[in-house]
Amino acid sequence: MTPADRVVLVLGEEELLASRAVADAVAAARAADPSVEVRELAANALGAGELSELLSPSLFGGARVVVVRGGQDARKDLTTAMLAYAGNPDPEVTLVVTHAGGAKGKAFADGLKKAGAAVVAAAKISRHRDKIEFVKGEIRRFGGRCADDAAESLLAAVGNDLRELSGACSQLVADTDGRIDADTVARYYRGRAEVSGFTVADAVMVGDTAGALAALRWALQLGVPVVPIADALADGVRTVSRVASAGRGNAYQLASKLGMPPWKVERGQRQARGWPPEGLVAAMRAAAECNAAVKGGSEDSGYALERAVTAMTAARAGAVDGAQRVAGGRR
Repeated sequence: MTPADRVVLVLGEEELLASRAVADAVAAARAADPSVEVRELAANALGAGELSELLSPSLFGGARVVVVRGGQDARKDLTTAMLAYAGNPDPEVTLVVTHAGGAKGKAFADGLKKAGAAVVAAAKISRHRDKIEFVKGEIRRFGGRCADDAAESLLAAVGNDLRELSGACSQLVADTDGRIDADTVARYYRGRAEVSGFTVADAVMVGDTAGALAALRWALQLGVPVVPIADALADGVRTVSRVASAGRGNAYQLASKLGMPPWKVERGQRQARGWPPEGLVAAMRAAAECNAAVKGGSEDSGYALERAVTAMTAARAGAVDGAQRVAGGRR
């Protein structure tokens, strides 16, 4: 029996992934023994003595799973006890420790790794590319498959919340033959998928101020979440900037270099025409200010989005100073 069989470290603060890792560990124990006892405790309220009792062999036998949540908050006596246990785990007890993965309690997490604990990653998913891969992975998890454009459409329709995305993936696979494309997403999320953050961003990146504002107002009326719209604006200007800086070339050759799918490179190349370098800088600044506003810095997210749209299209037209004035306005 090795520590990895009986000690699991769930590392990261993405709640869905952490909960799923704990559930998987419990399910594995139950598959081996349906009568397994499961105990969940918070590290900041758990004493070393109580933990020792939970991890000690039972007089009556029987398998147990002990889940200690928030391992980064454990006191020194508790971490010492868990590290000692990890070096010589009981064959009938599985210890699962969740840990946020930051600097706090890092020595404890490192100690569990060194002791041989199985590590399950549960880090926050922040990069757009990683969100696309998450959607594709969820579709596969539920027995289907999809391409990048379908994952992009689902992100635009549903937003960035992983639980909502996972639920949407499950529903799409359950209601179809499992082959998900952009048209499938559009049928199931008509309205939200047709008028989305990416619809707004696409209009902004070609300088269509009226079209972008109309799409934005319609998206807000339909209830499209404001954060994905702001994220789409940021992704749009970031994509155009990267494609423009890569120079001219075949989209398929540039795709590998930029880490983007070819269709996205082609779209970026089309949208990059007419953007002055200083305009991209101003647009990036406007998108960043918009993201900060909709994520807690503004009382009126809709106004913040409208201000960003106006600033970014002004930047494309070369009115950098005007764009900066609009972006810096306050309501």
